[in-house]
Amino acid sequence: MINFELDGTAAIAMEARLNEPLTEDARNLRALSSEGGPILEFGGENPFVSYVASNALLSLQNPRTESAGEPSFLITSQVMELQFKLASIEVARTRDLLDVDDVGAALWTLRRLRHVYSSLSSSWDVLSTLSPAEYGEFRDQLGEGSGFQSYMYREMEFVLGNKNPALAEAHSGDAQVYRRLQQRLSEPSLYDAALRLLWRRGLPVPDDCVERDWSVPYLEQEAVVEAWRTVYVERDKHRDLYLLAEALVDLAHDIARWRSLHLLTAERLLGAKVGTGGTTGADWLRRVADHRFFPELWMTRTRL
Repeated sequence: MINFELDGTAAIAMEARLNEPLTEDARNLRALSSEGGPILEFGGENPFVSYVASNALLSLQNPRTESAGEPSFLITSQVMELQFKLASIEVARTRDLLDVDDVGAALWTLRRLRHVYSSLSSSWDVLSTLSPAEYGEFRDQLGEGSGFQSYMYREMEFVLGNKNPALAEAHSGDAQVYRRLQQRLSEPSLYDAALRLLWRRGLPVPDDCVERDWSVPYLEQEAVVEAWRTVYVERDKHRDLYLLAEALVDLAHDIARWRSLHLLTAERLLGAKVGTGGTTGADWLRRVADHRFFPELWMTRTRL
């Protein structure tokens, strides 16, 4: 039984430990001492500000013009960078769970990951409120900068399975980032882990899907289509693999949606103008939007 009577000594001790991790008992004591209201005196740095690093995070917004639309573009782009990082973490976690045959935990992580991509897609709602004239007020300040150059986006795609070693070269000038991208290139992707799982379950996945040069772009194989088709046809026998297949298609669908909204937003702001990073703009984004992650899962649908 917890004694909720708080003397002066205990209150002082709690105040000194305000920025330290709390147990459930300690939280109950805090609520008692504040009579259920928020604690407003910390004797030092605000604990939430410290944990979130708000001072550092909120100091990074430095518009280069007086355009009213530039803060929306800058802050939304920074938020997407953070979400790319979160997506990359969650994709890698899902891959690692599949590698140890914990399909249930992998499915749970994929469930959370879908909401990350939903939030990413909603980011285009903010950017699409800019008119071409508003965007034009600060677009020149990007110089040759483009979202295509985001290394967190590139890492996320590598972990998902869209490997292209040439695209890592845009980051060769930053040794730390370049090493990380090379690491992601050289390790199995989420889709590689899924195929290795199918192979361990005795499905007809070719051996070269189990061990290969992971940095080489994956090429779809008829045998893998047949393996996934078996999962769908015999879904009662392969229930967890069937749920995994559908979760991966959900994920691929969400990414395709984000890319399609990127294309639409670019067309809305720029029409057929070329991109800032050297691409043909909307035409290039249209080709990107046509790409599908986990290709055999899409091909399987024609065979069912």
